[in-house]
Amino acid sequence: MKKIAITGAKGTIGTALKRGLTEYEITPIDLPELDVRDHEKLLDAVSGHSVVIHLAWDAKAENFRNGGLNPDNFLMAHNVYRAALEVKIPRVIMASSVHADNFYGWKDLGLLSPDRVPVPDSPYGASKVFIEALGRCYATKGLEVVCIRFGGVNAANKPPLDDYYEKAVWLSHDDCIGLVRSCIEGKSIPNNYLIVYGVSDNENRIHDFLNPLGWMPKRGESVRR
Repeated sequence: MKKIAITGAKGTIGTALKRGLTEYEITPIDLPELDVRDHEKLLDAVSGHSVVIHLAWDAKAENFRNGGLNPDNFLMAHNVYRAALEVKIPRVIMASSVHADNFYGWKDLGLLSPDRVPVPDSPYGASKVFIEALGRCYATKGLEVVCIRFGGVNAANKPPLDDYYEKAVWLSHDDCIGLVRSCIEGKSIPNNYLIVYGVSDNENRIHDFLNPLGWMPKRGESVRR
């Protein structure tokens, strides 16, 4: 059984993953038990794992609505990459966001590719671009890095009713679990680095979720206009 460490496991995405990834031995890493900013303690916590999924983020201080920045978010991502490399964990799955590339106003222009140069929609989105770029650096050192640009995952697991763009980026719990499972089980990551959009197959979808891992959202999950 693979051992998977999840930072920020108490959050909405982490809770869904703990419920769904039952075939793995999950190690949750959360405050107050362990602070991801503490590199030495993080080393001990992740040693012996097959994959680290990094979800920890100070969302109160920094989110796409408030325009804030918290350097601790950069530090936590850096510590995860460093720790994985130092204790020879082969793969890190890093939580990025659809806000890394501005999708507002993107209608009838085709699907938004994860391969284009991103234009973040907020300081929060720029932070996500930074941790993606940091992942590229560590990929050149031999670490396999998958950055998931998560769409909207909510605790109720229901698509939004009103906002066009929120409906476009909704990600169901089942699709979220399936995507992360594919990122864990993928045999190899091309050039050690991959960005993939995590959105369900919504009717007004904006993002291209095609990927080399074989993941596809389940049919019948789409949001209607």
